[in-house]
Amino acid sequence: MAQIQWFPGHMAKARKQVQEKIKQVDLVLEVVDARTPESSRNPMLDELVADKPRIMVLNKQDLADPALTAAWVQYYQDQGFAAIAIDAQHAKRLQQIPQLATKLMAEKIARKKARGIRNPMIKAMCIGIPNVGKSTVLNRLVRRNIAVTGNKPGVTKNQQWLKASDNFQLLDTPGILWPKFASQAIGMRLAFTGAIADAVFQEDTVGLYGLTYFMAHYPAALKKAYHVTDDDLNEAPHDLLVKLTKSQGFAEAYDRMAERLIFDARQGKLGRFTLEKPGETDADAE
Repeated sequence: MAQIQWFPGHMAKARKQVQEKIKQVDLVLEVVDARTPESSRNPMLDELVADKPRIMVLNKQDLADPALTAAWVQYYQDQGFAAIAIDAQHAKRLQQIPQLATKLMAEKIARKKARGIRNPMIKAMCIGIPNVGKSTVLNRLVRRNIAVTGNKPGVTKNQQWLKASDNFQLLDTPGILWPKFASQAIGMRLAFTGAIADAVFQEDTVGLYGLTYFMAHYPAALKKAYHVTDDDLNEAPHDLLVKLTKSQGFAEAYDRMAERLIFDARQGKLGRFTLEKPGETDADAE
């Protein structure tokens, strides 16, 4: 498979901005894609965030496998984080985030009130890689379209403070990818779900990855969407891609069928799916 690597110059700038601002906040909201919770975490952020309290926000739960989403929430809670699964696009469960933040900051809030501060402000930094829906989360929390959104990675370019309530303030940050993925599987997951710009990878390679995964884990989705049979599912993934290319009217344009499969998955037309399980290594997945 072709290697996927991407680290634009503004990513390095964004990392520096996070380093400069982290001391100004009380806690961190780390937004990840519920379909790829661990792969959509930037490993550099643990170092940048240090020991700040953190809420893991698993966004796009409406597109993810519900059983695995519940397992991931429990996994992060077991790691010592607060965790919540949400659907920011439809504003589901969003208001539980300020409640979690208040709970995490209870001792600090009590100390400030003891010093005479009536309504202590909680300052949170919102971080995450491109296209996990971070800006949508912020817009829903502040109830205004302030943070720039878009259905492509890397829309947010600058930091800005946003007021969610009288005592809850949020700092938006640009999405930050990292210079090199720990494994090619991570790159494939991020490309398939749209965290990486489509221009930097080959559709047939990523589409074949997705088809292979769905054949193993979500065969019913393929049957429903493309009228795939049990015999088809016993074929090699590449052979099935060839067959789908013809049956879906793309003649021999395999890249177009691969692009169609990627699009259908991202839009939820293949049902709810998650590309990794808690505690599973890339070797296990393969």
